[in-house]
Amino acid sequence: MLREIDGDGVKLTVQDEGEGPPVLLVHGFPDSHHLWRHQVPALVGAGKRVIAPDLRGFGGSDRPEEVAAYGVRHSVADLLAVLDALEVERAQVVGHDWGAAVAWALAAFVPERVERLVVLSVGHPHTFAEPTIEQREKSWYMLLFQFADVAEEMLQRDDWRLMHEWLRGNGDVERYLADLSRPGALTAALNWYRANVAPRVREGSAFPAVTVPTLGIWSSGDDYLTEAQIERSGEAVEGEWRYERIEGASHWMQLDEPDRLNELLLGFLA
Repeated sequence: MLREIDGDGVKLTVQDEGEGPPVLLVHGFPDSHHLWRHQVPALVGAGKRVIAPDLRGFGGSDRPEEVAAYGVRHSVADLLAVLDALEVERAQVVGHDWGAAVAWALAAFVPERVERLVVLSVGHPHTFAEPTIEQREKSWYMLLFQFADVAEEMLQRDDWRLMHEWLRGNGDVERYLADLSRPGALTAALNWYRANVAPRVREGSAFPAVTVPTLGIWSSGDDYLTEAQIERSGEAVEGEWRYERIEGASHWMQLDEPDRLNELLLGFLA
């Protein structure tokens, strides 16, 4: 069932299925709740209640115009508003890509609302403080995305040629292009990068360690993130830490190896 829920000044589209202990699924760029279509039935079948919002700027949720509105802290507030609206005191949280960044922040700053944490692909923010040259090379697109209007034009030129090349046939390509072709949708999606990873002089990080039990998962075919950044995340987890690697899957392990991912999720969230 899809609901419309008030977030932090925005309307959010939220999928809400099943009954039982709540699991909050948080997607990233350029996805929506549809990313989790292979995980929702497995979790509901295991007796879980699954809550999967479209993050601001994506899917059916509102797309604010201001770049600053896409700061991670606003999406943390959105998730708290969703949990409050659904009368969920504490949830197990699974995040992927930008959703993993939001999930790390939720668990770090509001640990009383998170029972267990699963992060897919993206490590703790501390692991990006001094990125390796390999990670810098993989993150080239983040610099391109900073250039307003230029990035939009380059990605859409020649029937989305650069976007096709960047995705390499992975993920829900045609769905992404259809979603991002809506008025304002591409800029809203790119604003996540402009609000959170714009080049600036690095200052000391105040991002706290995570104290809840945490599982990190990386896929060997990830073209955008190195294994090191998520392996090292255990250094920033003061609670239980576990790391798993899924072989042969692209960045979108939910689609490429759903059975293996579901096995890991059900085992850790049991």
